[in-house]
Amino acid sequence: MTIDDADLQAKARDHLWMHFARQSVMTEGAGVPIIVKGEAHHIWDSRGKRYIDGLAGLFVVNAGHGRSRIAQAAAKQAEELAFFPLWSYAHPSGIEAADRIANLAPGDLNHVFFSTGGGEAVETAFKLAKHYWKLQGKPTKHKVISRAIAYHGTTQGALAITGLPVMKHMFEPVTPGGFRVPNTNYYRAAESGFGGGTPEEFGLWAADRIEQMIQFEGPETVAAVFLEPVQNAGGCFPAPAGYFQRVREICDRYDVLLVSDEVICAFGRLGHYFGAQAYDYQPDMITFAKAVTSGYAPLGGTIVNDRVYEPFAHGDLSFPHGYTFGGHPVSAAVALENLDVFEEEKLLENVRENSPVFRATLEKLLDLPIVGDVRGDGYFFGIELVKDKATKETFDDDESERLLRGFLSKALFDAGLYCRADDRGDPVIQLAPPLTIGPAEFTEIEQILRSVLTEAWARL
Repeated sequence: MTIDDADLQAKARDHLWMHFARQSVMTEGAGVPIIVKGEAHHIWDSRGKRYIDGLAGLFVVNAGHGRSRIAQAAAKQAEELAFFPLWSYAHPSGIEAADRIANLAPGDLNHVFFSTGGGEAVETAFKLAKHYWKLQGKPTKHKVISRAIAYHGTTQGALAITGLPVMKHMFEPVTPGGFRVPNTNYYRAAESGFGGGTPEEFGLWAADRIEQMIQFEGPETVAAVFLEPVQNAGGCFPAPAGYFQRVREICDRYDVLLVSDEVICAFGRLGHYFGAQAYDYQPDMITFAKAVTSGYAPLGGTIVNDRVYEPFAHGDLSFPHGYTFGGHPVSAAVALENLDVFEEEKLLENVRENSPVFRATLEKLLDLPIVGDVRGDGYFFGIELVKDKATKETFDDDESERLLRGFLSKALFDAGLYCRADDRGDPVIQLAPPLTIGPAEFTEIEQILRSVLTEAWARL
């Protein structure tokens, strides 16, 4: 197939509205990178240049690009049954996928409500929590608590849970009832109000802020707490030891549901099928999407425990919520094949074995004056950039704009690395590559980062 880059750029400029992107790069600039091929942990653009996919697409392609067996599973299912809804009917691939996912989930998370993506999965959990408490005779329990800077989706309901004001201003008023508590960014703990101490002490302090918020709002009004195992927005905030255990105790004490938002962290990103397993806690619901199919077809879902499911299992009651393409038969078949790849190639074991090497390789960058912190878990790391390492002084908005969008994003891509330069919190570079890579690729990534960050500091 011949790729005509100029023709594609013209069509994109005239008709394509990109997501979370400045259209001016097409309408006023040189155009947008057009990715045409993927193989393993590499991608190619329309001009034939190869890049390392350091973000697995968007925390998605965990099994790697170019898996013909997964594509063939999709084609086979499409030939047998291209589509049928899960509205009072079912199909084999949907049933088998629900069974497989529930069996991988921890504890009594035995029931899977499918959607097509992560935002829908979060929306489902939010609505289900409110419905559940009404059925329990507690209709005032409708509020939700999440963490500062956390991203949980862009629908009107999910925006109530998302802790990024900049993503909400243009759409307010959003669904009411969302309240924020400090996140687990130990590097910036003092700015959260923590008086000082070990990471574990900070974790307990941060968890106790959830209890404080529940008490302030009134336990009789709080339906659920939404937390990611490792918070994405802001640049990979892992939870200190003991944090989630304390949160679970608090939720039980005040009869509040705990939702583990694992749209990014599930299916191997942290070396386990679910982040709740990596951090040893038992949520009432888990939301998932992205890597459940490694992106070969869209699929998301909400896994629900027996307690929350039980009222819906009897009589004429139903949950009045759903999506036309939720649990699409082709997507479900793809998920099953994708999980076969995970098991046969021991991808989770690869992450657990090599995560310490990945961390150590990235921590070499701490000798650069612009690198303040390297943090994360599994194959999910953030590198925070600073003006002054001694004081942890960060960049102001104009400086961050020039650093990230004016230089780093393009420079890293031109150097052959696709990753994410993000300033929804303090400026960070995020890495979440396919789960198939190892030490050789870590070194290659570190060398590209070192070269570009050294130049960025010189420009500053």
